[in-house]
Amino acid sequence: MVSNFENNQTVTHASKAQTATDDVAFQDGSRLSNKGIEEAVKLLKRLFSNFDGSLTMQLWNGVNLKLGKASAEDYNSSFTLICRNPNIVRSMVLGRDPLRLADAYFHGDIDIEGDFFAAVQLKDNLHIIKLSLWEKFAAIISALRLPAHIDADPLIYDHAVKVHTKVENRDAVQFHYDVSNDFYALWLDDAMVYSCAYFESHDSTLEQAQQAKLEHICRKLILKPDELLLDIGCGWGALIIYAAQHYGVKAHGITLSQKQFELATTRIKKAGLENQVTVSLRDYRDIKGASIYDKIVSVGMFEHVGLKNLPLYFSTVHRLLKPSGLFLNHGITHDVEGWEKTLSTEFINRYIFPDGQLDTVSNIQRAMEQAKFEISDVESLRPHYALTLRHWVSRLENHHEDALQYVSESTFRVWRLYMAACALEFEAGEIGIYQILANKREIGQPHLPLTRKHIYVNK
Repeated sequence: MVSNFENNQTVTHASKAQTATDDVAFQDGSRLSNKGIEEAVKLLKRLFSNFDGSLTMQLWNGVNLKLGKASAEDYNSSFTLICRNPNIVRSMVLGRDPLRLADAYFHGDIDIEGDFFAAVQLKDNLHIIKLSLWEKFAAIISALRLPAHIDADPLIYDHAVKVHTKVENRDAVQFHYDVSNDFYALWLDDAMVYSCAYFESHDSTLEQAQQAKLEHICRKLILKPDELLLDIGCGWGALIIYAAQHYGVKAHGITLSQKQFELATTRIKKAGLENQVTVSLRDYRDIKGASIYDKIVSVGMFEHVGLKNLPLYFSTVHRLLKPSGLFLNHGITHDVEGWEKTLSTEFINRYIFPDGQLDTVSNIQRAMEQAKFEISDVESLRPHYALTLRHWVSRLENHHEDALQYVSESTFRVWRLYMAACALEFEAGEIGIYQILANKREIGQPHLPLTRKHIYVNK
């Protein structure tokens, strides 16, 4: 279903009676002439002349174009790309911002009707469209005849994260997580677990899968009554509450998000666990002491640390963990080393996680080993995160109107596109996610069972 964007719309909508010969009026008083419309159509056909796929695009005057080599008169695309502003066509040629189409979607100049995931997958194909030198020249001339209309972008995070200082990480985390607790509650599970779920079957509900994930982590850590558990990046407190209720541990969680801290505190009190579970607004680098915790867990947090800070992060965990303790790091990885500037990384850092950086799972394990950890167990959950994200997107779409009570339409669109794109990247294997269980390297046998039966028995 096409999202409503009437308040911020740039183009005056065409009526059903409009044809390709009608002028189009803009809010600034300018009009696109018949010749301008013809130029836009020619330009689009030229741009997609070598595109192997098929694409249906509806123009601002109601005309539908079938583009791409595979298009035919009887072809029915699974989605229609609705272009409400000819500036989008112009920017395809003249625009310097590689994320201009995503930005146009956020501001309502582009809409998608039909299969949203299929439309998002276009990003993997558009970059292979190539024009000859003459075709490029002709495209530029056509594009210059179209009106330019540039909107300021209020969605971009305007404080570049350079070295992941405490202030940079705090501000970046609050940019993402302090949007609105009520907004997140619309599409997360009841416990508000904002990380990869664990689906024991494809028929599992999101609630079942998230509870299974909490249980899975607790079993891997072999939690016991009265043990001290630290959760670095505890979110809204789901794991520390679950571990206290089901395994009798004394748990402490830390977060940099004010809103997460407030709701986690409320939930702990509501559960009657004030004497067993605590949470604080704190950076992991500010935790003092050594050999304090029996078990330490971090779920979906180390992506914010910064690659250069990974040695500090893992050495801090090592310092805080007791000699016989266990550490479970649950986080996203990349299929290439480092965090080079690409379309995907630029999108993530601009709109979603300003401090986010990923690396390969082998590099993550190397950093852990260099911090004197012994790797005990590694499990890939890539298919699980793809399923989780598709659940989140579906729930978000079903609560579109409710979401607009807490966030703008633009913000809604950012989250929808971000999660759909991530689901496709997990499915393609471009990003992965691993649970890495480790213990302090020491002489003798580690304090672990000989098999994994303790994780799966009675499940």
